[in-house]
Amino acid sequence: MNYCLRTILKPHYIPCCQSKSKVISVFHHLYATQVNQIFEDGKPNAAPKDSRRLYVFGLAEHGALGHTTKVGNERRRQVPKQCFRYPTRLHFGHYYQIKDIACGYGFTLVATKHKDPNLKLFGCGINSDSQIGYHDVRKKGTPLELIMSLVRIPVPFKHTNTQITRLAAGRAHTIVLTDQEGAFTFGNNSFGQCGRGIVDGEEYHKKWYCHRIEELEGEQIVDVVCGQDHTLFLTASGRVYSSGWGADGQTGLGHYNNQDTPSRVKGDIQGENIVRLSCAVDCVLAVNDKGEVFGWGNTEYGQISERELQISEPRALSQCAGKGRIVDVAAGGSACAMLNEEGSVYSWGYGMLGQGPKVSRNLTPTLIPSTLFGQHQFNPDSRVKSLTAGTSAFGAVTNQGALYMWGKNNFAQLGLGNQTDQYFPLKVSVGADVHKVSCGVDHTVVLSRHFVT
Repeated sequence: MNYCLRTILKPHYIPCCQSKSKVISVFHHLYATQVNQIFEDGKPNAAPKDSRRLYVFGLAEHGALGHTTKVGNERRRQVPKQCFRYPTRLHFGHYYQIKDIACGYGFTLVATKHKDPNLKLFGCGINSDSQIGYHDVRKKGTPLELIMSLVRIPVPFKHTNTQITRLAAGRAHTIVLTDQEGAFTFGNNSFGQCGRGIVDGEEYHKKWYCHRIEELEGEQIVDVVCGQDHTLFLTASGRVYSSGWGADGQTGLGHYNNQDTPSRVKGDIQGENIVRLSCAVDCVLAVNDKGEVFGWGNTEYGQISERELQISEPRALSQCAGKGRIVDVAAGGSACAMLNEEGSVYSWGYGMLGQGPKVSRNLTPTLIPSTLFGQHQFNPDSRVKSLTAGTSAFGAVTNQGALYMWGKNNFAQLGLGNQTDQYFPLKVSVGADVHKVSCGVDHTVVLSRHFVT
């Protein structure tokens, strides 16, 4: 299964500009205007005391890294650098207090804490469906579909003191969760993934429609997760709601149809207090407050069941029992991983499982040796504290701020200095205390803190 952006994107997701040089020339106008607005309106004189650093790596030519570095002997023939093999710092983090990050399929979102409501959300990369806002350039009605540097995305907040608490991104849609105004959704809604009615023939790249979901059945939304073309909402009481594409049962609603209104997911999680959700494509994992794991959606690689291909309702995963109390999970395109409270990581499914080059399929969650995450006799206190998954890559962050990654690496999305697939966890040289990592299809963004404050 190849999740490279060059092949996975539908025709209308690919930028329609005639050539890469035209994209770059059109970009200059927007970039200069937006950068001036960002730095003049925000008036950042110095980095906040608790500022966080942004590092990016992987495929850069579609703009998702927010870097404008170009290569070529002559200026007129210069094109964006294809990829960054090592973690590269974005100076944007020097001027804003970053709250959260999210990687979609070829685009990146960054949330900041700011008094100005127009300086709370930024994005860059592929914008074929207005997933990072509507940005007119030069000629009205011809929006830019590639944005090579972070630009602000105006969200219609009712209150200026509203803050963004969580970001989530799918193939071409965006979810912005706030502390007091619910969730804002925009981008492609062909399957109802934005939680609003599906409009046949709607042209997403020519307009920007922001939909607001204030609450669900009277409950506050506390977390959001995006799959490829569906969305999961978690409420304060631990209930799960979903909308969007359901062809593989990923909505968990007991059917395989598209769902345009967020509806409650039941099955084996009914009555459970769900505290964690994970989905990168169409397989979903959930964890309750007792540390038990549930799953639904695509299971053609044995992620949930080896006897079925799709499961449309949540099911308790017996294969995950007996591995301790689970505190985190990560569901990729064909493989899954989970973390228990002792810091042990288990993986299963198909692909690069982190268990070496000879293990590409495993139906039972199998332990990845802790030594591969930096725990040894000279560093016995090192523990993995969180997991994340992209379509074909995994990331693990330790309690010491180290980042380990493994999986597909054709565009250097693992940040290891090469473009060779990685079959076991390897430490990424970030140069900062890693707080969170977000994986796209072929790029990665890391949110970190200074070693010295």
